[in-house]
Amino acid sequence: MEPDLHELLRSLRVWDTELPGFEPEVAPEEPLALFTRWFAEAVAAGQPEPHTMSLATSDEEGLPDVRIVMLHGADADGWSFATHATSRKGRQLAARPYAALGFYWPAQGRQVRLRGPVAVAPPEEGQADLHARSTGALAAALVGRQSEVLPSREELARASDAAWERARLEPDAPAPTWNLYRLQPDEVEFFQGDARRRHVRLTYRRDADAAGWLKELLWP
Repeated sequence: MEPDLHELLRSLRVWDTELPGFEPEVAPEEPLALFTRWFAEAVAAGQPEPHTMSLATSDEEGLPDVRIVMLHGADADGWSFATHATSRKGRQLAARPYAALGFYWPAQGRQVRLRGPVAVAPPEEGQADLHARSTGALAAALVGRQSEVLPSREELARASDAAWERARLEPDAPAPTWNLYRLQPDEVEFFQGDARRRHVRLTYRRDADAAGWLKELLWP
């Protein structure tokens, strides 16, 4: 018997645990400091894979696309992630270098949303970032051909085996199409869930006149 999707949906509950508080009145003046604090708190709370995030891009026609990727870092230069320039998201970013990121940490009922222009880091920085990661990450990058049509899983297995062997023998092997991207946000929203649905939403927006950030609360 097939499961009933709607019954399953109605049976689910969210935030059946005590959620942390959030006082936006004492939040830092810039979003990176608050993001770093919330990220550390997500790790301490045991949130699985807190460094994964949704990346939303749009294609040449403006149609949206979204997928889960890994955060590689966040600093004054922006929030960084990596992919092949020839992948679907790489091509979309080349055509429309603007994107949105979304983090969801259900262990604490928290979300962080960002959007802004995206730039490609210098090639040497992208390769250094790749080679600082695991052998598996390098092997996956060496396989390449991301988003292309795959004729068979056997062909993937052959390419993957060869890439793993090369990655083990040449830990500094280059992956020419691999890029490190940085999103420099124009807007960052911090969402703290509340069991009574009195969610707290704090948005940082770049203030061009003051060369800083404007903080605003939003209705949930």
